[in-house]
Amino acid sequence: MKEEKKFESALEVKKGVEQPPVISKEVVSGLKNRKKKKYTVSEYFEGIRRGDITILSQAITLVESSHPKHVSIAQEIIQLCIPYSGNSVRIGITGVPGVGKSTFIESLGGLITSGGQKLAVLAIDPSSEKSKGSILGDKTRMETLSVDRNAFIRPSPSAGSLGGVARKTRETIILCEAAGFDVIFVETVGVGQSETAVHSMVDFFLLLMLAGAGDELQGIKRGIMEMADTIAITKADGNNLKKAQLAKAQYSGALHLFPPTESGWIPRVLTCSAMENSGIGEIWNTTVEFIELTKSNNWFHQHRKSQSLYWMHETIRARIRDDFYLSDDMRSLVNDMERQVMEDKISSFVAAQKLLEIYFAKKC
Repeated sequence: MKEEKKFESALEVKKGVEQPPVISKEVVSGLKNRKKKKYTVSEYFEGIRRGDITILSQAITLVESSHPKHVSIAQEIIQLCIPYSGNSVRIGITGVPGVGKSTFIESLGGLITSGGQKLAVLAIDPSSEKSKGSILGDKTRMETLSVDRNAFIRPSPSAGSLGGVARKTRETIILCEAAGFDVIFVETVGVGQSETAVHSMVDFFLLLMLAGAGDELQGIKRGIMEMADTIAITKADGNNLKKAQLAKAQYSGALHLFPPTESGWIPRVLTCSAMENSGIGEIWNTTVEFIELTKSNNWFHQHRKSQSLYWMHETIRARIRDDFYLSDDMRSLVNDMERQVMEDKISSFVAAQKLLEIYFAKKC
């Protein structure tokens, strides 16, 4: 048997210089050994009261957590902060996709902080229904405001449950107020189901609209327009200025068809350009005027009391719902009923009634 001849190449590849690791061993070791400091409830409270942003952020993380231990600690912190809350102006900001909410917030926020006031921006970021992931990109979009020492930006993933996030956002507002923030923005994911929840936790509701995007009055639900204390037509600059003025006239006419508000305030329609920084001051002055009016006629305080009752009942409903679906006993029964409904062996309403009867019987 002939011995195979080895192939010899004239090319020779040298090993070259050995590359250093991307991260040094010292850094890796430090990351492994570094532990997040754990605070007591009183330490969290004291840190929040002195305006420590790091401790405030960690406390908000506890509020957003669904872990039973975290929920318990968060409620203790909130209880301590409640007597120091309620002194801010809470503003809800919403708008159609592409309206420029982040640019607008940065412009208005800069105006507020330049006057010496502290601003907290609580932005509900939409999560993917498939991956449950969220970009949480508000800090990257608000480059100037994110480095402002008088501003605090906190994006929160909706995680497919806008109502749940809204409840946690309201608790976050309490922590931010206890930390000394004068103005709090609550930015929603856009025009949709979250507006009602956000409207029930803010003092002033601002709706941002974009001119020249089709039929102005068909592009938004009447219910959201009725909630708005002011409508701002954004991007009113350049070639879009005339369109913005036309949209302002259309919305002003539409608002006159709505019944008078309980607050005694007559909703306004304004135009602005965050890029040219025009109209921003007028919007802020309008907000201040609204707060002064509603405080003078006592609607401001009555409205907040009504909101507190609303969230008490919402919390009860959420707790019962969670208890129902998280129960191991009920989970197996729900799965069985789902199978029967899918196989047309039982109607949806009868299945629901049976499950509720079993659930309440177990609680008695």
